[in-house]
Amino acid sequence: MLIDTHIHLDFLEHRPEALAAARARGIAGWVVPGVAPADWPRLMATVAATPGVWAAPGVHPQAAALWRPELAGELRQLAAGPRTVALGEVGLDGQSGPAAAVQETVLRQMIGLARETGKPLLLHSRRATGRLLNLLRRERADEVGGIAHAFSGSLETARQLIELGFALGIGGVVTFPDARRLAEVVCHVPAEWLVLETDAPDLPPHPHRGAENRPEWLTLIAARVALLRGWTADETARITTANARRILRLPAEAGA
Repeated sequence: MLIDTHIHLDFLEHRPEALAAARARGIAGWVVPGVAPADWPRLMATVAATPGVWAAPGVHPQAAALWRPELAGELRQLAAGPRTVALGEVGLDGQSGPAAAVQETVLRQMIGLARETGKPLLLHSRRATGRLLNLLRRERADEVGGIAHAFSGSLETARQLIELGFALGIGGVVTFPDARRLAEVVCHVPAEWLVLETDAPDLPPHPHRGAENRPEWLTLIAARVALLRGWTADETARITTANARRILRLPAEAGA
């Protein structure tokens, strides 16, 4: 069975039908990241109402201006919940969002809360790789590790993230015919650092680019990873599910 380590179920239309279609294709677990503090109640309600779903509340870099230090207590409480497995989606975005200094301040606080609560991180990084890696090192993010969401960087960047304890979240980009750099990464990094994700309703895989992404399309990503690694479908599910369980410390029944 497969685990989707990054999916915005709380923003997905027709969620029951979409999850039923995914379950019919062998997908048994989902991790739902946060975006903005105002969305945390909806996130946690979605997780509480849906079997096989886990929460990763946090502050997306594009929403960094909405963070207030007094929200730290609320996030600590959410992190202590039985269905919370990570803090996310946190990181740096060099393309959109508030000023870099604001994003970096919030990310430092997110890393501190992750270390305090013992939760791994779901990282967002766009056009900010060097700054992100430096900040992760300075703030000792390797003490918790996590997943580099929607990874599409170089093999060298992949290796640096792995050294810091971050698995690579492989999503729809790996299915694009022109994604040669990511294909090289998938082929050459150690198998124990690969996990799968859809990022639905965003980032649909080929041949569905331009459509709203669906949870069931995780199987297209898994099939591409299997082809690149020379694995069977069963091997891909076994390896990536074991990796997700280890990195996120999921209960044994997750993806069982």
